[in-house]
Parts: sequence; structure tokens; C-alpha cells
Amino acid sequence: MNELLTTSEMAEADRLTIAGGIAGIVLMENAGRAVAKMVPADLCRVVVVTGPGNNGGDGFVSARVLAERGHDVTVAFVGDRARLKGDAALAAGRWQGATIDALPAIVGKCDVIIDALFGAGLDRSVEGAARAMIEAINAAGVPVIAIDLPSGINGSSGAVMGVAVQATKTVTFFRRKPGHLLLPGRLHCGPVSVAGIGIAASVLETIKPMAFANGPELWGHAFPVPRPEGHKYARGHAVVVSGGLSTTGAARLAARAALRAGAGLVTIASPSDALAVNAASSLAVMVRAVDGAAALAEFLSDKRRNVVVLGPGGGVGPAMREQVLAALGSGAAMVLDADALTSFAEDPAALFSAIAARPECNVVLTPHSGEFSRLFNLLEINAHVSAKLEMVREAARVSHAIVLLKGADTVVASPEGRASIADNAPPFLATAGAGDVLAGMIAGLMAQGMAGFDAASAAVWLHGEAATEFGPGLIAEDLTEALPAVYRRLFARLTG
Repeated sequence: MNELLTTSEMAEADRLTIAGGIAGIVLMENAGRAVAKMVPADLCRVVVVTGPGNNGGDGFVSARVLAERGHDVTVAFVGDRARLKGDAALAAGRWQGATIDALPAIVGKCDVIIDALFGAGLDRSVEGAARAMIEAINAAGVPVIAIDLPSGINGSSGAVMGVAVQATKTVTFFRRKPGHLLLPGRLHCGPVSVAGIGIAASVLETIKPMAFANGPELWGHAFPVPRPEGHKYARGHAVVVSGGLSTTGAARLAARAALRAGAGLVTIASPSDALAVNAASSLAVMVRAVDGAAALAEFLSDKRRNVVVLGPGGGVGPAMREQVLAALGSGAAMVLDADALTSFAEDPAALFSAIAARPECNVVLTPHSGEFSRLFNLLEINAHVSAKLEMVREAARVSHAIVLLKGADTVVASPEGRASIADNAPPFLATAGAGDVLAGMIAGLMAQGMAGFDAASAAVWLHGEAATEFGPGLIAEDLTEALPAVYRRLFARLTG
């Protein structure tokens, strides 16, 4: 159940289900009952804050079910009840208790609040009485159960539409929405439960969602689990290009990560003046002198060297641009990070054209937000899309590459629009060098034959899991040391 449905896709799931013979009111009844189950029996006084849409209809169902179970239930309606239509109006008609106008003071006299004000499709700023109620809910100091999404969160982007409910937990239906994972929406949801309400999984074959929660369910089928008959030469050879004498650490972090991720061989392509430093601090990682773009092209002409990382500690400027273009001409799979991206900030079209000329999509760009802005703003990526998911998809389309925009909600997207959203990164992963390790992990997986989108998504998930495995106090060097424990659990899961 790793598919993520936008508001329009969820509406289509409802439509297909109703067209297949299940009435909309049945879906609403099932949704309301699922919400009611989340209210503990000892929380007697319940306020259900409803609005005029289908989310409000779910709230009326949950209110009726809870009253039947003996709870003291108050329904507080925001807006004009005459606006209720269809199934929502039918659900409201089945509620036998009183419905009062929503006033902020109402939520101060209860044990739990059910937020049924707005659903996932909210696309306007919250104002007036609705805003006052959301602020009162947040100030009430009691548990809040949100229906579908906390009111005020846009389901497709995770954006706060002016103000949003801070839920204790959220109950959604059939599949999660991107807004459950993307920031800041995820921070408002609390734990998210997914309830089945009668929509069959077969509708996904028609909808064909393109966004997914990042996890082994997405890429596990392609993950390179070592086999007894395997050997190092069958697991690929990753090359990491080092910067000069004073900036070798980033390349060494990436190289060690590529090796830990499973690449059979890893070589640091080092400038001659940094050769001694790189060699002295590397054991299983090999080091070779490679000076400049022409030498790098010659080094990569050996097709056994099947993936290359450029950028970490490499320096910004013409020399880096020349190395990137030379490597792109080699045909090796590539991970471009940090300085390799910033070096093209004044002429991103040159990079994107060179990527587009390659016969396959096996280039991964791994910017953080600053690098993303520098590389893509000149093409006005942000002028017509504002949500992170859509920005990364657009960046992948125009660059002809897999684009990975780092953050607590890292998004990976392919040029055709397939995307993953991660939600497993702990806050202490924000540390110097962590991005270099991620770049190396992607390369290590690509060396073993994983496609770029799968490798980038898997590496992001493993990166977060390794950080959690180590815990507070993490520095970048710890990530590779925590990775074996994560791999043990993953392999058991994939082969069990």
C-alpha cells in the first residue's frame, strides 16, 4: 500500500467504486465508522467539527456511531448547513442529535475533538469562522482525530493553507495522500492510519498513480541481494572523483559508502597532488591518479567502471564542468552532486543537453534546496509550480535525469513523472557530509545494476534507516558503519 493518491486520483477511485455498484453513502458510512473506532471508550465528551463537504459527511457518520455507543456527542457545523449535498446531506440527515453553529468556546468543553472540517482537496486559504475554529482546536489541549487530513493541509502538496489543525492522529481512507508525507503537512498529522472503506485495489490499474511512499515495497524487487555464486566483478565498479588536496574528505565518504552499499570495487580518481592523502586514508577503496577531464574520459573508457560520482569536494568552475561533460560522454551511469551541479548554475541547458544526448536515463542529480534553486531557477521551474513534488517532477523532465531533492521529505522523480517521497529521515541526519554518503550509496547500488530511480529511492530509505540505527550524535562517518545492520534486516525481509 505504498501508492499515494492526489485529490483528483482519490476522487476517481471513489467514482470507479460507485460506478462498480457500491453506493457513495456506503463508502461514507464505512469511513465514519473507521473514525469512530479511533475514539477510546473512556473519552466520553466528543465534539465533531464539521463542514459542508464530504469530509463533514464522514463526521456526521462518526458522530452518530459514537452517540449510539454512549458517548456524549456535540456536532459543531462551520458554514451553511443548507450547502450540504448528496451523500453528505444524507449522512447529516441520519444524525438525530443537535447540530449547533461552531463557536471556538465549544471545543473547550470536551475530551476529544474529531476534525471533519475540510478534506484533502482544500486549495484556498482558510479564513473567517473556519480559521477561528482551527485556532481554537489547536488551543484546546485535548486529543484531536483528523479525518483524511488535518483541516488546512492541502492533500497533494502538504502545504498549510494559512492555518491548519495540529492533529494527535489522522485516519485516511484507501491510500495515503502526498500531503501525509510532504512537509509541513506531515508534521500536522500525527500517526496516520489507513482504513479500508470498500474501494478495491483493482481501481489502481485504471488510475495508475505515479507517486509512492519510499520503502522496500517500491524498489525491493530490484534490490541486489548477494547470491552464493556471486563475485566482486559481478557487482560493478564505482568511481568517485576527488577534489584537490584540501577537499578529499567528501570523495572518501562517498567512496566508502559505495563500497558499503555493495559495489564490488570502488576507486577514487584522485588529482596527483592529493594522491598520497587519498591513498593513506583508504584501505579497501582503491586510489588512482587521474588529472583533468581528458584523463577522466580515458579512465572511464574501461566499461567495467560502470558508474561515476562527481561533485563532492570537487570544486566549482570550468574544470568541474569539463569533467562532468567528459564523464557524460563515457556512457557510465552517473551521480552528480554538490559542486558538479553548482558549476552549471550559469548554463544549466549545457548540462541538460548533454544528459539528453545519452541513450538511457542513468544520471542522478542530488541537490539540496540551495543547489536546486541555483540549477533550476534560471529555467523558471519555480515560476509555475510551487509544491515540492511537482517541482522535482518538472526538474526531472527538463533535465532528462533522475532528480533527488534532499530534505526531511526527500523526493525522487524520474523524467516521466514517477516519484517517491521519504518519511524516515531522523532530524540528526542533517549533518555535514551526509549528502556525500548518500551520493556514494546511490552509486554503489547503480554499480550493481539497479536503475537510477530505484537506486536513488533505495539509497534515500537506507540513508534514513542507517541514521536511525546509529541514533543521536550521528556524524557522516557513522552512516556507513550503521548500514550492515540495516542490510541484515532488509535482506531478511526480501528473502524471507
